[in-house]
This record gives sequence, structure tokens and C-alpha cells, in this order.
Amino acid sequence: MIAMQYSFTLPADYDMRIIDRRMRERGPGTDGFPHLAFKAYLSARRGEFGGQENLYAPFYLWDQPEGASNFITGPGFQALTQSFGRPSIEQWMVWHAEVTADLGNAKFATAERLPIEPHADLTALRSEETERARQTGRKRDTLASISGFEARSWSLVRFMLYADMPLISGDGQIYRVGHMSLPATVQAVARR
Repeated sequence: MIAMQYSFTLPADYDMRIIDRRMRERGPGTDGFPHLAFKAYLSARRGEFGGQENLYAPFYLWDQPEGASNFITGPGFQALTQSFGRPSIEQWMVWHAEVTADLGNAKFATAERLPIEPHADLTALRSEETERARQTGRKRDTLASISGFEARSWSLVRFMLYADMPLISGDGQIYRVGHMSLPATVQAVARR
């Protein structure tokens, strides 16, 4: 599995209702996208939850790299780049993904990026992060807990989805979820 995220920083006076409308209208276009475990359409507002910037920052979990490649080279991503420019895309190899069946109910997300210390024992760190993701993913209020690493900058990502506003501290970014795109099989079950 791989996780990826790109982020657009928007002007301080940007009307974020435009982003809300974009997520509602275009979000269903990635529902059932091949190899997509989920796409969380995320936004953050300057001044809300301690946020410093207006952001549009979708987060993806792919079960195969082929899905990410097909998305990035496809018409949906091309339309995004025509609207906002070509973003730098962060990618992480997933150490652990704990995801519940209620993922479609996500309303909030958090993302935390942490540096990996030089000469850190990566085997031990992977084990610790995997256990952390398992434990946090099993909490009643958590719908997903993802842990991954990026070897170019030697950093970790901890990404979580929640049905309700999380109580968190630290330097992580809090987002609102505008739409959740899920695999076709999950979409079919949710409609029943």
C-alpha cells in the first residue's frame, strides 16, 4: 500500500465555499476508482482549529501503486492541475493501515509529519508505529489510522479519520472531510 497527499495553500481571503462545492460536485468522480482504498477530500480554514492557512489537501490510500499512477495520468488530475497548478505530491510506504467499515462517515481528519532521527532503528520504529496505528485505529471514535514513512526525507506520517471532531494536541493539521471516495464494493454495501 502507498499513501499520498498534495496540498494547495489558498489566499487568506479565499472563499472556501468554492472548495466545499468542488468536493461535493467532483468527489463522486473517484468513487470506485481502481486500486483506491479511499480518498479523503480534505480542507482546512485559516483560523479554524488553530489552522494558519486555507488548504485544499486530499489524502489517498492506494492498495496498488498502479492506481496512483493511473489517477495522476488521468483526466481528473489533469482538471485539478488546470485549476490549481501541478502540486508536489508526498508519498509514503504504508507500514500499517487500520480502517473500519464505517469509513464513509468520516467528517474530520488529522495528519502529523515527524522526522525520523538519524541512525534510528527502523525495524523497531516500524514495529512501534504499527502498534500505535493498531491501537489508535481500534478506538471507538477513530475510523482509520494510517502509519507510513518516506525515505527521501526520512519522515513519518500519521493520518487519522474521525466521525466527530477529535481531541488532539501537538502540531498536527486538522482537516474537515468534504467527501470520502471508497472502493465500489464498499459503496454498494453502504447503499443497502
